[in-house]
Amino acid sequence: MRQKSKIPVVTVGDFFANHAAFLQLKLIGPALGFTRRIIEPTINRPGLALSGFFEYFAEKRIQVLGSAEMSYLRSLPREVMTERFRLMCEHAIPCVVFSRGTPVPKILQDEAHRHGISVFRTPLVTMKFINSATIALELDFAPTTSEHGSMVDVIGMGVMVRGSSGVGKSECVLGLIERGYSLVADDVTRFRALEGKELVGTAPDLTRYHMEVRGLGIINVASIFGVSSIRHEKRLDLVVTLKDWQEMDEVDRTGLEHEHYEILGVRVPHVTIPVRPGRDLARLIEVAALDQKLKSMGHNSAIEFNQRLMTMMQRKEN
Repeated sequence: MRQKSKIPVVTVGDFFANHAAFLQLKLIGPALGFTRRIIEPTINRPGLALSGFFEYFAEKRIQVLGSAEMSYLRSLPREVMTERFRLMCEHAIPCVVFSRGTPVPKILQDEAHRHGISVFRTPLVTMKFINSATIALELDFAPTTSEHGSMVDVIGMGVMVRGSSGVGKSECVLGLIERGYSLVADDVTRFRALEGKELVGTAPDLTRYHMEVRGLGIINVASIFGVSSIRHEKRLDLVVTLKDWQEMDEVDRTGLEHEHYEILGVRVPHVTIPVRPGRDLARLIEVAALDQKLKSMGHNSAIEFNQRLMTMMQRKEN
């Protein structure tokens, strides 16, 4: 069962709480405007706005003032500087960040606080702050969804194991963990799409590092198998669907057909493994991950075998 994807809501308070240490942000004055929403995941330098031109002002973005902006403001008469900054604050900007550890003039602090806008300061140079903050915001704004399936890190490949209830997903994942691989999530995996190119999976906070095994109940994987048996998150490289043998109309015996499974608009390689008594499913998934790793390196066993077969047939005809 797939949940509807959603774009997270990011507020100034969320941004400060999640990234203050990484971006070396310090709050100047009271915590005002922490409920203001950041609409766009990027940063704006309001040079034109401070000169009085607001025609194309990116007011939905975090505003950062560096050495250039502050040098310009200080070159203006005190009344003009205050007026320009006030006009900027009258727009629905999320917050203001002063970079390079620039001392914030008291008059500008008061103007921002009067409009309910938070003021931050960082010692980072302006471009480094912009680059780092943009990356942080892209992660915050990445669309997310949840998939009914377990995820394991197998030889560096992120594999999601899915299938109907009772087909043996948890037992299969448990077998992979016993082989030395790492659990990412059991039963439900949360995904976020990064730049629409790749998916990163993790477990819900409540079930992280735990598994439900029929007959045993809830187990703590890290406590039983050690800290190396868990991973907080992993990129998704392969989706494996376990399906009862009797429910399959036909089984692909060559591997020439390429299937994909789509999550948040990102297509991921997909294989279906028939389930029947006596099959070592953990081993089969391990081999599927190895094969997918080879394909990512440009080696497709099925195509290579098919080419050899065609070559031999042509030689016999000649």
